[in-house]
Amino acid sequence: MKKQRKIIVGNWKMYPETSERAKEIFAAISRGVRGIKKTEVVICPPSVYLPIFKKSKSKIFSLGAQNVFWEMAGAYTGEVSTKMLSEFGAKFVIVGHSERRRLGETDEAVSKKVSAVIRAGLKAIICIGESERDVNGAYFEFLKNQIKNSLSGLRPADLQKIIIAYEPIWTIGKSYNDAMKPSDIHEMSLYIKKLLSDMYSKEIAFKVPVIYGGSAEVENAFSIMSEGQVDGLLVGHKSLVPEDFIKIVKAADVA
Repeated sequence: MKKQRKIIVGNWKMYPETSERAKEIFAAISRGVRGIKKTEVVICPPSVYLPIFKKSKSKIFSLGAQNVFWEMAGAYTGEVSTKMLSEFGAKFVIVGHSERRRLGETDEAVSKKVSAVIRAGLKAIICIGESERDVNGAYFEFLKNQIKNSLSGLRPADLQKIIIAYEPIWTIGKSYNDAMKPSDIHEMSLYIKKLLSDMYSKEIAFKVPVIYGGSAEVENAFSIMSEGQVDGLLVGHKSLVPEDFIKIVKAADVA
């Protein structure tokens, strides 16, 4: 079976503050990852910057958005539709990031957004993750419910259009020293695949990429992907530091 390409997703969050700086970061990363063959790079800038990068001809890069609304049009002040994102080059959409869930986004809302993304022919990067780990293992049940609810209503064929991003919330925004151990990441990746197998089938489940986020940096990128046996990384603040992000992409290409 053909080996699946690694996926490195850069979530720029609400940075940088100017379009000029956004152009500089994108250009620097573009130069640095030339020659990459086994890795797909997805850059998710603030949506207002998508038009700047739409004309990029790189076969390495794809563009993504950090959020979307589930309706195509209507009286929804401040929201952005899948059609709008597609027009400006987005092929991926991050859905259900913990920072949005913290603002009140529910599993039901995530499910609606995922369905809208898939209907539009885009790929959904669905974020899941527990806020803390307890000795009794209750977080396993939490993740089970989060996955089932977030994927509610999806048909088996729809899973070709999703990526699961496992981000334990207690590791986000910290240093690589606080990231999960690769062995624990591998365990969680297998657990997620098992849940998907139970919901759909083993054949379908093991084709769904599972990537890791949460204090993923240069120092631990390779070990997370090789020992943790995940399909890539969701990178936060380091995706805005070109020299570091380039090293992470290159680590993925040999992991």
